[in-house]
Amino acid sequence: MPDSVTGGVDTHLDVHVAAALDHIGGLLGVESFPADAAGYRCLLAWLASFGTVRVVGVEGTGSYGAGLTRHLLSQGVEVVEVDRPNRQERRRAGKSDPADAIEAARAAASGRAKGKAKTRDGNVEAIRVLRVAKCSARKDRTRALNQLRSLVSTAPDELRAQLRGVTIFRLVHRVAGLRPAGRTDVVNATKIAMRTLARRVLELDAEIAELDALIAPLVAETAPELLARPGVGPDSAGALLVAAGDNPERLRSERSFAHLCGVSPLDASSGKQQRHRLNRGGDRQANAALWRIVMSRLSFDPASQLYLERRTKEGLSKLEAMRCLKRYVAREVFYLLPAQGA
Repeated sequence: MPDSVTGGVDTHLDVHVAAALDHIGGLLGVESFPADAAGYRCLLAWLASFGTVRVVGVEGTGSYGAGLTRHLLSQGVEVVEVDRPNRQERRRAGKSDPADAIEAARAAASGRAKGKAKTRDGNVEAIRVLRVAKCSARKDRTRALNQLRSLVSTAPDELRAQLRGVTIFRLVHRVAGLRPAGRTDVVNATKIAMRTLARRVLELDAEIAELDALIAPLVAETAPELLARPGVGPDSAGALLVAAGDNPERLRSERSFAHLCGVSPLDASSGKQQRHRLNRGGDRQANAALWRIVMSRLSFDPASQLYLERRTKEGLSKLEAMRCLKRYVAREVFYLLPAQGA
């Protein structure tokens, strides 16, 4: 269309830099806008002043560009995710915000950037932000437990003798109730440190339980069919939903979803050698969720157990057969993802 406009935006915390291209790729202009609601409206109005906005390429739709992406999508504008510019090209030609915005627009216009942005406006986005807090609490809990175990190993003999061989559950509760004396010798200092870590673990346990109580109903409401599948719990289902986003129809096929989850083998053939290699990209939390589902099914699902036995007899290692199962589960999950607005 002669009056169509393609936009590109280099996003930052306080200011977004936008570029506009005409239908043949000619530069129409570059402008900066505040990164707030009023700035989003001005940015879209500026692009529309050149013609009909066809598509906008946004760098960082899941970070600094999340607010702008939501606004553009709410106005019916197609938004595609743009990767950051090539580092080698940056070293040769230098870097500037206007240049990055123009490159984002050219990537959107040429079709190099074709991944549709997540809408981030529904239950899945609520699940995502709750999972951020839960994952943080879980990591802090693991760190505190490791530090507590280390203190037990290096504690003075009289204290270590009392705590050695105690299960982690009993250790945390026993140490949380320690009542050190007022002295600050090594024994009492160790007791204070242990009690602090144990109480931190208990507080984090309460945080995780509270977040789980919020996440589970959201997952059940969003994807009840997915949650009903064997081996799929709220945590795994939540990770897979977050990977797909609130608008999973943006994924063109089940192959796209498998690639997003890092379970699609990549062609690594060269010359006479024809082979595939492991895909180590994609959403690693979704990849871990598929792994948990497979491990769970192998413990109780006869069909999965028979598949593993058959593929190992064919010459695959157990690990390779389990990777094949992950690919199968990704296909199964894709067809159970909720449609937008469902």
